[in-house]
This record gives sequence, structure tokens and C-alpha cells, in this order.
Amino acid sequence: MKNTTDNTTHAHIIEAERYLSNAQEILSEKAGKSGRFYSDKKYVRMAGNTAWNGILEAIDGTFNVRDSMKKNQRPDIKDYQQIIGKREQSKLKLFNVAYDILHKTLGYDGNLNVVVVQEGLSEAEELIKWCESVS
Repeated sequence: MKNTTDNTTHAHIIEAERYLSNAQEILSEKAGKSGRFYSDKKYVRMAGNTAWNGILEAIDGTFNVRDSMKKNQRPDIKDYQQIIGKREQSKLKLFNVAYDILHKTLGYDGNLNVVVVQEGLSEAEELIKWCESVS
């Protein structure tokens, strides 16, 4: 039988995967893919932020990011980078790329390029799987 921490981590992974699935659903149903580009920036932004939140959910659950923080303190990107960097440098690079693509390029800029979007989702999937493997 798994302990409570394992069950909590597993629940975070399931939730992270749900976020990623929701991002893919937003893209396929609402973003209007036409050839190499999506047509609706609003939904690309929404999907990028949703996938990014899935990554944060997986990392929070796996590494208990908020446990070392003061009450009502929000984690900063540097908190996540520090935790991941201590664990595995190659995943820190992956995390930074996912941050750039999903949070900045898609979430803020709404980049419509299908290849960029798919790369960001691929990075998210890899990070979530990594979190599951170390938990």
C-alpha cells in the first residue's frame, strides 16, 4: 500500500495530465488549425497557460514546492528552477524551454505556429512524466 505522500503525488500527476489534455482539447476544438498555423490567438494563449499550469501542478505535487514557503507566499519561477536544478540539470533545461514556449510565447504572445505549440506540449508531457518517475 502506498503512503499518503505517494497518493498525493499521484493525484497531482493525474491532475497535471488532465491540464495537458484540456490544453490539447482547447487547441483541437477552438483554436482553428489551418495548415501550419492556428487562427485564434485567444485559444492558443489559453492552451499554453493551461499546459504550463499542468507542469506546475506536477512539480508542486512531486517536490512539495509550497512546503518550504511562508504562509500565503506564492512560488516564483526561481523557486521551481532551484528545486529542479538540484535534482537534475537536464530537466532544468527542459523546464526553462517549457517556460519560454508555454508561458511566454504561447501564454503571452499567442504564437500561432503549430510546430511551436506542439513542441511546448511535448515539453510539458516530458516534464510531467519525469515528475511521475521521481515520485
